[in-house]
Amino acid sequence: MQVRVLGCSGAIAKDCRTTSFLVDADLLVDAGTGVGDLTLDEMAAIDDVVLTHSHLDHIAALPLMLDAVGSRRTRPLRVHALAATIDALRAHVFNNVIWPNFERIPSPESPFVSFHEITVGQRLELGSDAPKLIEVLPAVHTVPACGFAIRRAEGGAHWVFSGDTERNPPFWERINAIDVAMLVIETAFSSREEALAERSLHLSPVALAHELAHIDPGKQYPIYITHTKPAETEEIMSQIEMLAGREVAGLAQRDIRWLKADGVLTF
Repeated sequence: MQVRVLGCSGAIAKDCRTTSFLVDADLLVDAGTGVGDLTLDEMAAIDDVVLTHSHLDHIAALPLMLDAVGSRRTRPLRVHALAATIDALRAHVFNNVIWPNFERIPSPESPFVSFHEITVGQRLELGSDAPKLIEVLPAVHTVPACGFAIRRAEGGAHWVFSGDTERNPPFWERINAIDVAMLVIETAFSSREEALAERSLHLSPVALAHELAHIDPGKQYPIYITHTKPAETEEIMSQIEMLAGREVAGLAQRDIRWLKADGVLTF
């Protein structure tokens, strides 16, 4: 399975694109501004989108992508999300004020998009050419949110994405019960912004260390840091490295890397 990192930044700036991952060629995980780097053919080849939550940095490109390639598709783009996320998209984006209601365009019988509700703990199989099993994981954020564990339908290890989250014991209970190939986890703020991270339900380096300490002893896999704010990326990664050097529980002896846009994760 191949995961192409379209965007992994917590905000926009030159060369910084917000969260979006293309799994193989047909599954999009979140729809941040990184989607804009895809060609029209690549966007048209996407059959399913799974969304972690409704915040703009994770859904900004969805309405624009539908406008760009909706007419090139023979069936609706399927968007899978929590009920609250779907409600937010209908009320605040696809409302014929901010953007056309593509659930009814070009016709209610043949729309550009269809929405499909998911729940935490659910498993769904998506993809026809390369079927994938997606498990919906819990997240703790300012709006209803989730993460995902994704693997080939026939078996194998999981690519795990935390989504936007703060401290989240149920997430680790589930992660420790499955085979993980790699983990992508957010750390949006530096230690000097720790209070802001707590209020906005994001992780900072100290909170990250607390969370990674939940990983069962003996389990080792690469851990990629995502969703860093562009102005703080170097500071965040330096603080993580410093804490790891001090043998802080959760970070010591972990293979921790900064996730970069345009990268490809293969396993």
